[in-house]
Amino acid sequence: MLVLVAGLAAPLVPSAAAPGAPAPAGRQTGAAGAVYDARLGEAVGDLVVRRERREGYDRDLYTHWVDADGDGCDTRDEVLLAEAVEDPTVGDGCALSGGRWRSPYDGASWTETGDLDIDHLVPLAESWDSGARRWSDARRERFANDLGDRRALVAVTDEVNASKGDQDVREWRPDLRPCRYVRDWVAVKLRWRLSVDRREVRALRGLAGDCGDPRVRVTRAR
Repeated sequence: MLVLVAGLAAPLVPSAAAPGAPAPAGRQTGAAGAVYDARLGEAVGDLVVRRERREGYDRDLYTHWVDADGDGCDTRDEVLLAEAVEDPTVGDGCALSGGRWRSPYDGASWTETGDLDIDHLVPLAESWDSGARRWSDARRERFANDLGDRRALVAVTDEVNASKGDQDVREWRPDLRPCRYVRDWVAVKLRWRLSVDRREVRALRGLAGDCGDPRVRVTRAR
């Protein structure tokens, strides 16, 4: 059974660089498997700014909820298993019963999996706008089923997820712990080397300061 990365190691604190000095190595490379580490404000500055394009988007271009390891539990099931605050019983076909989940967007507690959606923190449509239209089908599938970083897929109250839709971080943030959402949004965009548009990056610059400029640490996806 696949296991979500439950947490990341304590962030490495790079030594201060003189003005104009090269960025630390972890920030310079976008190679798959490289670890990126920076303050949120710096991380926002490292995002590529590019005009977004929605043309040609279709959700069916992303194969999602696959059973990557063949254990009978698809990506949705794996996220529910990883994020349960009380472990469910796993039945035939990975049917889950008896567990409990807490939605990080609104704090609501749920015991029925039907009350939960698995949110792509960066929505599929937003990823398309931000560069995924140029990806291969295989890479879009990896993005849609990303169990390699706990921030990419989140079990949340279905109605809250519906209210979010495909809006970006400038347009929508959860009522509960919005700063964590902002930091995680930037982390996922960096992980997958997705761009931001001008209005999005302006909003992120302001939010980084409002949120106390926390660290962002993430492993680049392949």
